[in-house]
Amino acid sequence: MGITAKDLLENKKFLASTKLLYGDNKEEYQAKRYENLYNIHKKTYGDNCTFFSSSGRIEVCGNHTDHNNGKVLCASISVDTIACVTPLEGKIIIASIGYPVVEVDISDLNVHKEEFGKSEGLVRGVLAYYKQNGYKIGGFAATTTSDVFKGAGVSSSASFELLVAEILNVMFNDGKIDVITKAKAAHMGESDYFGKPCGLLDQSAISIGGVSYIDFKSTKDPKVEKIDWPFNDLAIVITNTGGDHCNLTGEYAAIREEMEAVAKFFHKKVLRKVKEEEFYENISKLREVVSDRAIERAIHYFNENRRVDIAKKALQKGQEKKFIDMINQSGISSLTMLQNCFPNGAVAQPIPLGIALSKQIKGVKAVRVHGGGFAGTIIAYVEKSEVKNYVKEMSKVFGDENVFHIEVRNIGACKVEL
Repeated sequence: MGITAKDLLENKKFLASTKLLYGDNKEEYQAKRYENLYNIHKKTYGDNCTFFSSSGRIEVCGNHTDHNNGKVLCASISVDTIACVTPLEGKIIIASIGYPVVEVDISDLNVHKEEFGKSEGLVRGVLAYYKQNGYKIGGFAATTTSDVFKGAGVSSSASFELLVAEILNVMFNDGKIDVITKAKAAHMGESDYFGKPCGLLDQSAISIGGVSYIDFKSTKDPKVEKIDWPFNDLAIVITNTGGDHCNLTGEYAAIREEMEAVAKFFHKKVLRKVKEEEFYENISKLREVVSDRAIERAIHYFNENRRVDIAKKALQKGQEKKFIDMINQSGISSLTMLQNCFPNGAVAQPIPLGIALSKQIKGVKAVRVHGGGFAGTIIAYVEKSEVKNYVKEMSKVFGDENVFHIEVRNIGACKVEL
């Protein structure tokens, strides 16, 4: 087996795969990418190989709701981690271009605290989940490359986790493991073996593909529903506006703490268990024990859950105006009620600046903070006919390397058909 970009561009299966995974006009870039990866992998492991793909993800709606058992919309996107994979006995070796080689003995599925924060922990955790739940595991060698941009809140770690989960699914389980099980395996890898407690949002979005509606009423068994992206005239652009996250741990923690302080007033652990009408009836009493900001953040929470449900229905019915309205309302609420668009008292405000500039540019239909906030990224929904100009204008301020035009990808982590 030999793979060249020229052959791939004449391969109908590959062309169909690239359209599904990456959208239109990406064939030449992807053909060169796959050829390069194949040539690197072949030098060590020969030409008996299979390709896999696992995407990044975006938050569509539901800003800071998941940690209080709320609702979210998230989506798989058209950047990914790809792997060229060959079976291997007894161990997993992953050589990611630009990173140290990862090697894991598949007979040792114990938690290793020295692997917290390392890719070895992610791999071992996925293996352990499958083994504990009756699925088969085995060894393989993979060479990987990724264009899932880092520092923009699109979850490069979950992309890697789901890549491992899907390789094990296809190579040793006949592709029969369902998407939620794969997401849970990846989640255990990150939470228990990588040492980073997290929800199931990132893993579900990447495993399922398309837009994922997730209701975290039960955090152990959240309700997850896939929705195909219906708006072909909308482009999506992520802009990393800058700022340093290093000293923001307290800012992030305060959102959850303040929401839970409101819930505690009603003898509940999280806001999801508080009746909204009871909350409003007790505002004056609440003010005696929690801050006004905590109350405003609770108001955001209740309204944001409603916005997620409305946006979900708009996606299902192809109602673009209604969807756009919900995204804009979410953005305003994050800025004014949730207050996570810049740190308390900061005069450096790159996220509000990015939002304000976006609203001045032709073709922008919606814009909001993306993800945790305080520093980092915004997401804009732009008319496709105007997206090049939007990217150009935002790049003038934030740099070419920080502005990313993406598309929703309706296919989850998968084997790539060639």
